[in-house]
Amino acid sequence: MARRYDCNDATDRTTGLREAASAVRRGELVVLPTDTVYGIGADAFSPEAVADLLDAKGRGRNMPTPVLIGSPNTLHGLVTDFSEQAWELVDAFWPGALTLVARHQPSLQWDLGDTRGTVAIRMPLHPVAIELLTDVGPMAVSSANLTGHPAPEDCDAAQGMLGDSVSVYLDGGPTPGIVPSSIVDVTGKIPVLLRAGALSVDELRKVVPDLEVAN
Repeated sequence: MARRYDCNDATDRTTGLREAASAVRRGELVVLPTDTVYGIGADAFSPEAVADLLDAKGRGRNMPTPVLIGSPNTLHGLVTDFSEQAWELVDAFWPGALTLVARHQPSLQWDLGDTRGTVAIRMPLHPVAIELLTDVGPMAVSSANLTGHPAPEDCDAAQGMLGDSVSVYLDGGPTPGIVPSSIVDVTGKIPVLLRAGALSVDELRKVVPDLEVAN
């Protein structure tokens, strides 16, 4: 039976974050608010938990799960060949609605789907998400919806779709908006905007003037 906690209540928030962290460590799924939409998350280093996440969404391995982290410092253990321009984007826009596609460390024991050696990674601007991520470490997180359905802006919508496939729901109230993060590929010499979202091309080019836009 799924448990749900109101993170706008101080006591419930403390209990909910503790229960969510325990669930993640047991390889179970949790739903958490972010600065874009609600996400469904699992321990990024548990292939079984990530597989359960994809199953809960009805999503195939051809659409790998992004990873959320609680601090930019975590990047040092996760990515390789991270350029100076990539760090400049991190400094300018994290925490926030910018996802970076980078090459992950070959030694990492994780299976996020068919990633071809890369990982889509982000630090969200949401206190509940950051507190959980700081506690449990990197999490595989995707929007908390069934594939083909709208991404949820509140916990009711997420729970209505995912039900008891999730152990713990952290209800942080409505999210600020449904505009997704912008995605920039930093695996090459020149950063490439793969998806325009909350951050515009002009905003990104103030930091990385030679940013290219994918066709």
